[in-house]
Amino acid sequence: MTTFAIDNDNTITAYLAGEAIPEDQARFSSEKELAKLAAHWPAERLVEIWNGFAGVPPFGDLKPVKKFTNRKTAVARIWRAIQALTPTPAPQTAKGAPKKAQASEEAASTGGGKSAREGSKKALVLDLLRRPDGATLADIMTATGWQAHSVRGFLSGALGKKMGITVESVKSASGARVYRIVEER
Repeated sequence: MTTFAIDNDNTITAYLAGEAIPEDQARFSSEKELAKLAAHWPAERLVEIWNGFAGVPPFGDLKPVKKFTNRKTAVARIWRAIQALTPTPAPQTAKGAPKKAQASEEAASTGGGKSAREGSKKALVLDLLRRPDGATLADIMTATGWQAHSVRGFLSGALGKKMGITVESVKSASGARVYRIVEER
């Protein structure tokens, strides 16, 4: 949560949680707290605060005023303006592996990017699919621990769309569906 501090010169500074705020500055974290502080200020101070923002980056679009309609309007406008001061915390890294970008059409069409990290489930599935007899859905599910819909999605998405590998699907004599990679000639 961002805490704002205002000094006697009407300079407002934004602080992230945990940052040290000078003791001689009034603090507020919400519009309501700002309104409480401003209740004891003369109206001219609110105008000075606002005009201190006008024309200054990141407040370039704000225009100076001579007075406000009322204290509530002044506080609301000042609160909206100081939201531009809110520091953005450093981006946090996502838990788990980052999403992989889709292979470009050029890589897919030229046969590039058809490898998988050794020992990965992708490599395991590719090995199963490269066998002369191919692999059944049950074979792949057993080897990877995936559910049927995950295997079919992997075959279609990761192999077919991202890697550009053509996977052939045929029914065997026993009636089970067998998947195998169509070798390019």
